[in-house]
Amino acid sequence: MIICANKMEYPLRSQGQRVQKQVMVNTEKERASLLFMQALISRGSVDAVSHHMASHPQYLESFLRSQHYILHMDGPLPLPCRHYIAIMAAARHHCSYLVSLHSAHFLRVGGDPVWLQGLEAAPPQLRLLDHINKVLAHQPWLVACSHIQTLLKTGEQCWSLAELVQAVVLLAHCHSLCSFVFGSGTDGVCDLSPLPKSPNGTPPASCPCDVANGNANVPDVTQRRALDSSCEMLFLKERIQKSQEEREKREERLLHAQTIQQTELEEEEEVAVYLAEPSRFISDPDFCYQEFTRRDEDHFQVFRVQDYSWEDHGFSLVNRLYSDIGHLLDDRFRSVAALPSSHSPDLKRAIWNHIHCVLGIRYDDYDYGEVNQLLESDMQLYIKAVACFPDDTKDPVCPLPWAPLKPSERIHVNLLIMEARLQAELLYALRAITQYMIA
Repeated sequence: MIICANKMEYPLRSQGQRVQKQVMVNTEKERASLLFMQALISRGSVDAVSHHMASHPQYLESFLRSQHYILHMDGPLPLPCRHYIAIMAAARHHCSYLVSLHSAHFLRVGGDPVWLQGLEAAPPQLRLLDHINKVLAHQPWLVACSHIQTLLKTGEQCWSLAELVQAVVLLAHCHSLCSFVFGSGTDGVCDLSPLPKSPNGTPPASCPCDVANGNANVPDVTQRRALDSSCEMLFLKERIQKSQEEREKREERLLHAQTIQQTELEEEEEVAVYLAEPSRFISDPDFCYQEFTRRDEDHFQVFRVQDYSWEDHGFSLVNRLYSDIGHLLDDRFRSVAALPSSHSPDLKRAIWNHIHCVLGIRYDDYDYGEVNQLLESDMQLYIKAVACFPDDTKDPVCPLPWAPLKPSERIHVNLLIMEARLQAELLYALRAITQYMIA
């Protein structure tokens, strides 16, 4: 009897596992559907980055929530300044997609079109960020306490500590997002569909992440039930296309009813966005990534996580100086680590630690021989390129061997690269701020 019971246990457990897996798949599809539907309601379109990340909706929620908080929610920096800082960050990697996107948002929240003429047209306080922007983007190990001190003690144009922390988080977020944009092939996509004009510089009423927070006007129960597990991406695309066509018809009718003054204003904004060439927003274009070395004569030492880590130091500092952002960022790091994958946890850790290694960060308790064992040389080359000089990946010099990988796995690799780079930049910047505070 015991033997018979054991034999029956396996098929029953397998059936339960299949049911559980099916429920999980259905839940993931419904979550992605709701996120996309909310994007249609709030913005009238679904951006290319969200399209790519939708294969991992549990991570997409976390990403959208943190991005919305950084760009639109409570914080010391005015909304136009936030988008301008995002433009500066994206310009370091010549990311036309993000530069154009944030240029459009900059104008929608009341930004001065003159600023889009280039970095020299921006206020002096924003121009002061140029140096730390380029260092964080290309050689983050160069960030020092002196850089923080310069920004916080520059007379009338000085930054407050709270403003600087928000700016640093925004720079690191956009630098790492550039890696995802180029790694996923998004840079060539145009995303400048009409956005709602924000009165008095206020953000749109809701964002896709509000679905997770329960704050948005999401479709009623009947509509949500219609988006069941059988609702595939093709159906969503048809809904998106239909919504866009209806919106375009409404816009045509509104356009005829607009005054000449309003028409001229829109044309002025379109020209301003068109002129938002990335090279306008950077100085010292020759400053780029260089190999981090550990030779005895080098001034820069290896960043050891045992001495300063995100969990023990960075999280508490950034959360204290920029309320709640630490929790949102930590949720992103945990979400990407917990994504279901056919790869072993050891492989995901090898990717993460390899990125930190090429950026000068080392873990004393990790055997780096595993990187060579688990990652082929061309995979290592791809990871390093996307993490350190993503704009160079526009040329097929280091293609990732995609053949054995599913599309969702390709996105998973690029998400790991993005989040590992984000944490690396934050560690360098927050360590420098910590050194300034205790000096």
